[in-house]
Amino acid sequence: MGWSVKKSVEVWQLVGFAVTTIGGTILHFLYDWTGGAVWIAPFSGVNESTWEHMKLLFWPTFLFAVVESFAFAHRKDFWCAKLQGTLLGLASIPVLFYTYNGVVGKSPDWVNIAIFFVASAICYTWETFRFYKQNNKCKHPKIAFATLAIIAVLFVVFTFATPHLAIFQDPISGNFGI
Repeated sequence: MGWSVKKSVEVWQLVGFAVTTIGGTILHFLYDWTGGAVWIAPFSGVNESTWEHMKLLFWPTFLFAVVESFAFAHRKDFWCAKLQGTLLGLASIPVLFYTYNGVVGKSPDWVNIAIFFVASAICYTWETFRFYKQNNKCKHPKIAFATLAIIAVLFVVFTFATPHLAIFQDPISGNFGI
């Protein structure tokens, strides 16, 4: 008995969620574990800013999507769904973090971890929904992929040339970037 398309999507999305949450957790500590290695800085969290936590969601999601794209090469809507899910997951991190902190005050570490897991779940749940939707219009999959690539470049650039905006500021040290 072969895999149904529905089951295949569900399995891929569950694996993607696991890869993202485990990979993001490792990336949270990797910069420190490598003694502040410059080569890992664009991919891992270099401080406790909200932007750096968004990076922890982006890289595992993007790299998993590249692998997953081979299994779903027949889907013209693949990169559009991935872009939508990734953007929604990335946006969820600051929205949930700043909303929680605005209402309750400083969040304990377990809440920050939960926000990362919830944002990952939102990302993959949205993608799954988009994959099941009939007539999922995706007129420009190459533009969707290019947009993800531009986001990747921004994570690299802003690691070293960090804008002085609150989302980039480490709440512990007050520093920006490395």
